[in-house]
Amino acid sequence: MNFLETREEMVELATSLFQRGYSVGSAGNISVRVDGGYLMTPTNSSLGRLDVNRLSFLDHEWKHISGDTPSKEVVMHRAMYQARADAGAIVHLHSTHVTALSCLAPSDEPLLKPHTPYLVMRLGENVPMVQYYKPGDPAMEADIFAAAKDSKAIILGNHGSIVAGPSLVHAVDSAEELEVSAKLALLLHGRQTRPLTATEIDELMNR
Repeated sequence: MNFLETREEMVELATSLFQRGYSVGSAGNISVRVDGGYLMTPTNSSLGRLDVNRLSFLDHEWKHISGDTPSKEVVMHRAMYQARADAGAIVHLHSTHVTALSCLAPSDEPLLKPHTPYLVMRLGENVPMVQYYKPGDPAMEADIFAAAKDSKAIILGNHGSIVAGPSLVHAVDSAEELEVSAKLALLLHGRQTRPLTATEIDELMNR
């Protein structure tokens, strides 16, 4: 896929997320690793109203090269890419059910239990949460980096989610799976459930 095709794919998938309610207003941002650096959605831009020619381009050192000013949340993207050499794209959303989970009072129980094979296959057995940080706060970088070493998806306290994938399509699909899993967790909250067993999880992880 060439540079222009990648830009067009970013706009197309971002629009799809927006139209289906995974982001509202100017919430959420997307980045893709490309030759020479990274493409990113601009600051204060709506995922539903992106312009192919105004996407931000940053070099490998995260220096802004062209396009509009990148998202103020570039720090979380940088942390994920640095922690995960396999990341080709990253999606950050404020989708409703993940954000609702991120606002629950702290508990010893994981926010998401492995109830479905799709959660395990796409995101692994555990999706960690990092504490709340003000959007764009550089202090979040170390926590996100540490969490991302063991997980391709992270829930951000009182904020939303950030998900990495080998491609943008994969990252978008995984972010959608995370949102559906969060909705399921909220529907099941307070009930007795049957998470997948360790054997069942191993079968999925080693398939």
